[in-house]
Amino acid sequence: MRKVMYTTNAIESVNSSFRKVTKRGSFPNETALFKLLYLRVTELYKKWKDRPISNWAMVRNQIAMNPEMQARITKYENI
Repeated sequence: MRKVMYTTNAIESVNSSFRKVTKRGSFPNETALFKLLYLRVTELYKKWKDRPISNWAMVRNQIAMNPEMQARITKYENI
């Protein structure tokens, strides 16, 4: 059975987005960079907020194989 981590594409997409916004110039200090990245994350959240998660049942089952993660999942499923 081939194990696939479906979050890789999402993480790569975020990293690519960060590279695009930070490529534009230099930053006067670290705080300016953090503000820019925060704004980009909020834009991405709005973009992805209502999207369904593809293959969620399979992803959830793969995550649940770890006992620590299973406890976290169960905690939120019972709410």
